[in-house]
Amino acid sequence: MATASKDTATTAELSDQIATLRADLGNLTHTIAGIGKAKGDDAVAATKAKVAEVQSKAADQAEIARQQAVALQGQANDFIRTQPAAALGIAAGIGFLIGFLGHRK
Repeated sequence: MATASKDTATTAELSDQIATLRADLGNLTHTIAGIGKAKGDDAVAATKAKVAEVQSKAADQAEIARQQAVALQGQANDFIRTQPAAALGIAAGIGFLIGFLGHRK
């Protein structure tokens, strides 16, 4: 009979240990999920910062390109006003060249 009592105590202890292990596993799972979420949040924040940086650089480059286009347009207008015959000759030459290249199939 003493053996049965000893087995019962051991079974109760094992049940307690299993319950403790389950609780520890639950806590560990929760902790790992929290770490994963934090890493995911960090990655999202880093990606958003990089996107904002790229958008800012693209906007700056677009503004520079716009300013250069406006400057070139002004130079072209000035050239046409000061030398209309040369501008007409250049336009005719470019038109002829485009027509010649477009006709060659």
